[in-house]
Amino acid sequence: MAAIYSLYIINKSGGLIFYKDYGSAGRMDTNDSLRVASLWHSMHAISQQLSPTTGCSGIELLEADTFDLHCFQSLTGTKFFVVCEPGTHHMESLLKYIYELYTDYVLKNPFYEMEMPIRCELFDINLSQAVQKDRVALLGR
Repeated sequence: MAAIYSLYIINKSGGLIFYKDYGSAGRMDTNDSLRVASLWHSMHAISQQLSPTTGCSGIELLEADTFDLHCFQSLTGTKFFVVCEPGTHHMESLLKYIYELYTDYVLKNPFYEMEMPIRCELFDINLSQAVQKDRVALLGR
């Protein structure tokens, strides 16, 4: 069973700009992935406003019985979140690495337009390698 079920990248206005499914069961169609991204963006924004602590950046971890959802928000408001197996604790470092890949291969791509869906082959290749390395590291534990 894969540790990572899916990866989402949402722009600052809540639009889904990247989605990758890594799970073998329960694949979502495009409309479902758009709904999940939109729902998460809304919940994240509401949690920032309702938090009793000042400077709260929103929900970083959502734990459920069948999955965990880890979120990383960049300073520009772009959100990266991973749906993974329950109890997976090292996703923050993976999300930060995915953000580095995003800055290196997407934002520095002269043909990429900001806030638009990501279509970058180098990003896809390096992302697949990062997720594969992460899976191998999990199996070694």
